Amino acid sequence: MYKSSALFGFSQSKQIAFAAMFATLCFIGTYVTAIPFPVIGYFNLGDVFVLLSGWFLGPFYGGIAAAIGCALADVISGFAVYVPATFVIKGADACVAYFTWRLINPLFERKRWNLLARSLSALVGELTMVLGYFLFEGVFLVGFLGACGSLLGNALQGLLSAVCAVVLMSALSPIKAIKKLFPRLSTKYE
Repeated sequence: MYKSSALFGFSQSKQIAFAAMFATLCFIGTYVTAIPFPVIGYFNLGDVFVLLSGWFLGPFYGGIAAAIGCALADVISGFAVYVPATFVIKGADACVAYFTWRLINPLFERKRWNLLARSLSALVGELTMVLGYFLFEGVFLVGFLGACGSLLGNALQGLLSAVCAVVLMSALSPIKAIKKLFPRLSTKYE
């Protein structure tokens, strides 16, 4: 009988199912939660799930889940002009967060420093988001001077999302059932 290939402990069916779940979380987090900032922009939970999808699922499936979920939220929210940018930027955000964590984490010798590695990777991932939208708006929509107006809102969104994602990850990663379902979370230091 044919046995499906397993990548990092997941069968392809499980990878697709978890990617669909995280795409749904990214969509709901982006579409449903919108808390306006007093100055400019708003905060939503979408980027929290973008970071979590990268950490839980890895660069390919995590990036695809983040890209599809957030782009679909833009379509339904009436921001269709942002769909191509959102697809690329959110997918890149998840991938960058994952690869940054994988690169930084072995540099630390103790489990307690994993929090620092996650925090740095979340900030680098969210910096990717801020710069990605700045470049998209600067080149395609309003010019770079006009794009400066959204930098503060996107930076606040990224910072709050990074904090929330790291807190959630710190709460979820020690759970044995989570570690069993998502082997990518395990490192030699945990």
